[in-house]
Amino acid sequence: MSEVSVLRLYALRAGYLLLVVGLGMVIWPGIIHHEKPWTLMQGVVHCMLAAMSALAILGLRYPLQMLPVLFFEVVWKLLWLIVVALPLWSAHQMDADTLETANDCLLVVVFLIVIPWPHVFANYVMKPGDRWR
Repeated sequence: MSEVSVLRLYALRAGYLLLVVGLGMVIWPGIIHHEKPWTLMQGVVHCMLAAMSALAILGLRYPLQMLPVLFFEVVWKLLWLIVVALPLWSAHQMDADTLETANDCLLVVVFLIVIPWPHVFANYVMKPGDRWR
């Protein structure tokens, strides 16, 4: 079993706090006070990110148990960077909005650093899964 240090637990909590504060400042004001109806995708994105920030609050108390929240954050950002931003950047067609989003998504590096990868390997790769029956 991989033991996670107290320092790493605090680093994880800092990562969750970054999500809570960052999304709290950007997303929640729009959730609480939006004047006109959103398009379908605007509504989906805002609600998904609000849910992510709400779940990240639990990560402050239970940093290891809430690791799947950080996994989701890492995967969607890396996927967006590879599938959307990289082709536009390679073709020299990246506009200002896409560049801003790409820079925001590059914060994924913080989560890649704070996630305790030996613990993840021991508990999500090597550990037997739950029974099916």
